[in-house]
Amino acid sequence: MTMAQRKRQLVAGELTEAALRLLARKGFDAVTIDEIVATAGVSRRTFFRYFASKEDVVVQFLAEMGDGIRAELAGRPAAESPAEALRHAVRVPLDACADHSDRALGVVQLILRTPALRARFLERQAEWRDGLTAELASRLGLDAETDLYPRLAAGMAVSTFDTVLHRWSESGGEISPAALIEQAFTLLAPSLDAPVRQTAHDAESGR
Repeated sequence: MTMAQRKRQLVAGELTEAALRLLARKGFDAVTIDEIVATAGVSRRTFFRYFASKEDVVVQFLAEMGDGIRAELAGRPAAESPAEALRHAVRVPLDACADHSDRALGVVQLILRTPALRARFLERQAEWRDGLTAELASRLGLDAETDLYPRLAAGMAVSTFDTVLHRWSESGGEISPAALIEQAFTLLAPSLDAPVRQTAHDAESGR
């Protein structure tokens, strides 16, 4: 990474941190871009060099969460079951939330309670599902376009992530998101892994 790239990354990070902190504390409509740039110590012109609006700051935050999930799934051992691989993948952003629980909870509650942001979150979830579908199909040697399993499994994982965020938000942070993920995937694992085990069994028996 060049010096200029590092500087851009640093400025983007400071803007994101300032914006999310203000938005989580005061609410989406109450925060102005002038407040964000004043908190970050940059100009309005600098803000618009990185983001088109307040909403785009949150959307970028969501995009990075999805990138982390897919990257983790891609890096899981090939022999790992789909349920185990997806569990680890979905835990990545949740573990990051736990590391910064006060700020992360505020941001999650902001997203879930602001209709415009909630709508963008659902759009991002659809993109995550597409990415996980492609990744699962590649891992299992299936066709993402014609085989039902990759999209169904990806949809279950994304739905689980959404459900856990809701429960965590509603509890005011009292319930551990990691514990919720473990509980959810304990329930889902039989459904996620049974088709794969059956396919392996059929292949071994020559069907």
